[in-house]
Amino acid sequence: MWGIVPAAGAGSRIQPLAFSKELLPVGSRHDGGVERPRAVSEYLVERMLRAGADRICFVISPGKSDIVQYYGGDVGSASVCYAVQPRPSGLCDSVFRALPFIPPHEQVVVGLPDTVWFPEDGLCHLPDGALSFLLFPVDEPRFFDAVVTDGDGNVREIQVKHPRPGTEWVWGAFKLTGAILRELHDLWCRRGREDEYVGTLVNAWLAEGGRALGVRAGEAYVDVGTLNGYRAAIQVLAARPADGGDEPWLPAAAEGLVPA
Repeated sequence: MWGIVPAAGAGSRIQPLAFSKELLPVGSRHDGGVERPRAVSEYLVERMLRAGADRICFVISPGKSDIVQYYGGDVGSASVCYAVQPRPSGLCDSVFRALPFIPPHEQVVVGLPDTVWFPEDGLCHLPDGALSFLLFPVDEPRFFDAVVTDGDGNVREIQVKHPRPGTEWVWGAFKLTGAILRELHDLWCRRGREDEYVGTLVNAWLAEGGRALGVRAGEAYVDVGTLNGYRAAIQVLAARPADGGDEPWLPAAAEGLVPA
């Protein structure tokens, strides 16, 4: 299984920082019994590993070499590779940068590296062989991509930052096959590569007969890309019981293989 981590964004909402926003310290982890700060993107990577990802592709901008230094060539049992998005061109463009690595039969999970969400095994609830979205209830769905589903969980529409969305459930991650990723890419190209957001592209795919599922397995979801979101993430983590044990994996910088 592949995990795609779109990490090329400039992070303008929370700048200035002296490092990539994906490395923003949020919460902590244990390393040899010592508690250390944890980069926000580690939460997504950990959840991908838990779901079975054994290859992870970070999509980065040319100036984000600190992410390469931090994660190196592997995390736990998963191999890590990097693709470059030359300039900020939206989430769709970023995700599709990983497409050359991924064969059609592979399962793929995609998430946002500046978010913190629970439960940790949320991606495990998404089925194989389909396009499915992990959904979370939020207080202000107008700031996210709200996913309208029918009684059977079929996605009817994704309302991208709609001022009055028809549901409180928003997507926080999704799963699909390499073949479906290719179908979405081909549609994106036919539409002139104008879709910045996954939601508008998926709406067009649904209109052409595609099918997507919404799985309401999420419990808490926080976008850490703003100062208010950062504060909310700290509160969410503080309310969760700490396990007290060492992490089963550590990024390269944490292992001392490259400088942090």
